[in-house]
Amino acid sequence: MTWKPYYQGDGVQRRAALAPPPPWRTFPRASQHREYQPPEGLADAVNAALHLRRPLLVTGPAGSGKSTVIEQVAHELALGPVLRWHITSRSTLAEALYRYDALGRIHAQSLRGATGRTARQHRLAGRHGDDIAPFLQLGPLGTALLPAERPCALLIDEIDKSDLDLPGDLLDVLERGEYEIPELVRHRRHKVAVRLWDSRDTATVERGRIRCTEFPFIVLTSNGERDFAPAFLRRCVRYTMPPLTADLLRDILRAHFGELPDDDALELIREFVARANSGHHLAVDQLLNAVALLTGDSAPEGRQRQDLHDLLLTELSRA
Repeated sequence: MTWKPYYQGDGVQRRAALAPPPPWRTFPRASQHREYQPPEGLADAVNAALHLRRPLLVTGPAGSGKSTVIEQVAHELALGPVLRWHITSRSTLAEALYRYDALGRIHAQSLRGATGRTARQHRLAGRHGDDIAPFLQLGPLGTALLPAERPCALLIDEIDKSDLDLPGDLLDVLERGEYEIPELVRHRRHKVAVRLWDSRDTATVERGRIRCTEFPFIVLTSNGERDFAPAFLRRCVRYTMPPLTADLLRDILRAHFGELPDDDALELIREFVARANSGHHLAVDQLLNAVALLTGDSAPEGRQRQDLHDLLLTELSRA
């Protein structure tokens, strides 16, 4: 990456050409399966979760690579695209399983009823035209639990951000590997094609029940901001990200850059490790940004470099 001041702050219009983006900021976003460097013990935890058909709960600070491991596993084992469920305080189990647009269906029925059809036409519409399928979509967890020859890969990101009840709500689904769509259980048609999460493809749901045949590979991430009940923890294989070391960071940078740009990169690594070990809240992608911008022949110098250094490596817990 070549640094230059694109924006001058003088109000003069220029068609400045932007330098190529860093490899981890290209779009559409590319999988980081080649660049990811798993810390010691994580491979064993992944294999244990795969062998036991248990979710893997990975705990560690933001930016420590918790959510990237699933991309590497999915690629190495040919599990297909990773399904993602990003958790917020408003997330519910129901939305992760499926979504039903009841109001949209009522509106569609009202439009059909206002077209002046004959009584016979209304009977035929009730028999053939009131299709529930367009108003249903499986959620990320619901899609992962579909019957398949190989397991899907599902990331449940930041589970510790959830409502207090959500981990408990997950227990039955994670144990049984099945769930029910009540709207289809009551539906007159026994088989309905339902759209999948983040896809135009559909899957046929029979009598409103979905049962997995291969338990998905599930990675749950946590920033360690809350504790979980023993009933939830015993159903998971647990792994805590170790403290970052200079050797591991050098491997991460080499995976992204090929070779470290210069000695300034080594100095940034040493500073990063020292600050992280002293309790500063920093993320690995901050180090990547700093190395991309502050090293190499075209890096800024003097006061500008120091200002950009402070900007990029600001502690995350500070406002």
